[in-house]
Amino acid sequence: MPKPLDPQTKKHLAARVKYYKEMGIHDFYRQPIDPNVDLALHPVNETTPAKSQASVTLPPVIGDKPSALKLIREDIGECTRCRLHKGRTNLVFGVGNVNADLMFIGEGPGADEDAKGEPFVGRAGQLLNNMISAMGIKREDVYIANVVKCRPPSNRTPEKDECDVCSPFLMRQIDVIKPKVIVALGAVAAKTLLAINASMSDLRGRWYGFRGGTKLAVTYHPAFLLRDPRQKKEAWKDLQMVMTELGLPLPNRAPE
Repeated sequence: MPKPLDPQTKKHLAARVKYYKEMGIHDFYRQPIDPNVDLALHPVNETTPAKSQASVTLPPVIGDKPSALKLIREDIGECTRCRLHKGRTNLVFGVGNVNADLMFIGEGPGADEDAKGEPFVGRAGQLLNNMISAMGIKREDVYIANVVKCRPPSNRTPEKDECDVCSPFLMRQIDVIKPKVIVALGAVAAKTLLAINASMSDLRGRWYGFRGGTKLAVTYHPAFLLRDPRQKKEAWKDLQMVMTELGLPLPNRAPE
């Protein structure tokens, strides 16, 4: 007869099952468990249905965010789950303050990001840095990631199946960071995170409830603003909305 689980183990197991269900995984297969394993420090490895392409091993249920993020990165490994890996130089995981109140999420790495292995370091990244500075904070104060972690060929838009394979890892990053506010940069990020299909004009200018009480706002991707600088004023309106939510002081005039 199986040994009854102690209350602490039940608590950790329930948290893991809840996490899987939030990711759309409902079927589980029982495996033998080493009685010497401390479930508070080690993830439970479940065998998931074949349709789930991304590894969903959970981060430790502890307050060590860097270790939890490291575990997610290890789970991604040298990923070959979708076609994007074929042209990859470096996988681009994410960077920034693990205790950030604000998280920016773009669609995917470009050439500069692929070369360096860090999100938003090219021309669009420089504009994003300026946008962050205009808010009265620093890049080091926020966390930055993308929906897909490998550069699409010729910087094309990531396709839905590529986003679907990669986004579970992003959701795990969000669950670790626990930002107060997420800013989705561009339509791909917004549609993937919100699971809705709408135009940018419909998506912008409002708040969306997201995971764990996080609020989500949508604005233009910096690469789009480089192509159409006229929309910078509209993007600044979006950022002011975010600043108000975070209690940041509003400057007297918009940045140049």
